[in-house]
Amino acid sequence: MKQQPIGVFDSGYGGLTILKEFIHTLPQYDYFYLGDNARAPYGPRSFETVYRYTLQCVQWLFARGCPLVIVACNTASAKALRTIQQNDLPRINPQNRVLGVIRPTTEMIGTFTRSNEVGILATAGTVLSESYVIETKKFYPHVKVYQEACPMWVPLVENNEYKGPGADYFVEKNVKNLLGKGKLIDTVLLACTHYPLLKDKIRAYLPDHISLLSQGEIVAKSLEHYFERHPEMESRCSKQGTVQFYTTDSTEDFDAHAATFFGKSIHSEHVNIE
Repeated sequence: MKQQPIGVFDSGYGGLTILKEFIHTLPQYDYFYLGDNARAPYGPRSFETVYRYTLQCVQWLFARGCPLVIVACNTASAKALRTIQQNDLPRINPQNRVLGVIRPTTEMIGTFTRSNEVGILATAGTVLSESYVIETKKFYPHVKVYQEACPMWVPLVENNEYKGPGADYFVEKNVKNLLGKGKLIDTVLLACTHYPLLKDKIRAYLPDHISLLSQGEIVAKSLEHYFERHPEMESRCSKQGTVQFYTTDSTEDFDAHAATFFGKSIHSEHVNIE
């Protein structure tokens, strides 16, 4: 089969923090990044809406030749991924694959905790899905998982207020709420790709003994291991070290915000998805 780029999809900018780690760990591959900014945020939307939007974006990347799509969005992974994998993929293209960010994270999270109590900071949609609770129990039945929805954090990041004093109020409130739910929590996971930008503020409200985890490195290492286990998929991914960026909204706005998440300036193209 012809080699083609790996597709990386997110509802907006946050998935760029995952893509950044992919490129750091696996720089030899080509990547297409698609941000559905015109319809973001996904967090407050219904399961049915998130599923429909996610499927449309996955199909768009498939149509551009991507044999593998990474749903680098926790909300979409929680609300849509399993349905797409089980119901749609066999019909659309059974040779292709769609992976998410929740399973690889939960496969590893139990290795970080000694108290067997883990805290999850996430969007309301991810929390309501209970995906992290369900998936963690599969790998680590003895680990207790406590969740806290942080609905203001994504708007703070996307409106460039994450460094300001206004962010401290919401960060402190949500972190204290989480720690109040599990007195022995020693590991906290940032279960949204926007949240690494708030990492310094979050760290300030956590006791020193609590580990704070971002997903990027975990998911990138998981993709590397996936290719080792599935050479038939790895051989279908092109290797020129290129990256192309696409957005469903304003390219000027996307490019301006993307540098914050990706770490350097980028140039995107506008696409329509229906």
